[in-house]
Order: sequence, then C-alpha cells, then structure tokens
Amino acid sequence: MNENNNKKGNNKSSLVIGMCIGIAIGTAVGVATKNIGLWLPIGLATGISLSFAIGHDIDDNGDDETGDQ
Repeated sequence: MNENNNKKGNNKSSLVIGMCIGIAIGTAVGVATKNIGLWLPIGLATGISLSFAIGHDIDDNGDDETGDQ
C-alpha cells in the first residue's frame, strides 16, 4: 500500500517537472519568435504530455499499475 502511494507521488513530481520544462522551452521559443502568447501554452501542453507518456509505468503482464482492468 505504501509503495503504491510512493508511485502516485512520483507521478505528481514528474508532472511538475514536465510542466517546468515545457514552460521553459515554450518561453524560449516564444521569445525567439516574438510570439510568447502562442508558444507558452504549446510548451506547457507538450511538457505535460511528455511527462505523462514517459512517467506511465507498465508492469510485466502489460497492465497498468492500478490493476483496474
């Protein structure tokens, strides 16, 4: 039970890291193209999407970690 709670905390921290990286990249591209209003949300969405894609753990039999199937 405690191990499952630690995995949930890890997913939240990877989400925050993805958001920060996405904001940084979106800001950099936005400043370079002089269109920060467009690139900031694009970078944020990309960072969140990548953090979900990378942070999703799959066990050996192909089910996700919650086992709700």
